[in-house]
Amino acid sequence: MKNKLVVFGLVLLVGCQSPEEVKLDQYKVEGMLAYQKHCENCHQTDGKGLANLYPPLANSDFLKDKNKVICLIKNGIAGEIVVNGKTYNQPMPANTNLQELDIALITTYIYTQWGNENSITSIPTVREVLKDCK
Repeated sequence: MKNKLVVFGLVLLVGCQSPEEVKLDQYKVEGMLAYQKHCENCHQTDGKGLANLYPPLANSDFLKDKNKVICLIKNGIAGEIVVNGKTYNQPMPANTNLQELDIALITTYIYTQWGNENSITSIPTVREVLKDCK
């Protein structure tokens, strides 16, 4: 029911927006749904992370490197990571089943929610970054 209300709200906004604004809103909504499915359990609804286990996304200095974030969404990470001066050491599993569109949606959502951006992270951008991920 919650998802239907979000989609209904998006439909109401469509009538007054440019095509670019509609696409951004679509990415935000679909990105939120993908975030809920793949990320929220650890990073929480509010993006504040989970105590000393999982790092925050909200107000996170880690978001300064979007390329690294895109790589982590796809490939995960093991070992220590420092976010806002605090060390975390829980593995983040790879999301190898996520397609470039999924990663673009999630990245757009994260950066419009907590990264002070108001733009789409495009599929070509994700594709280019993923080519260089190690």
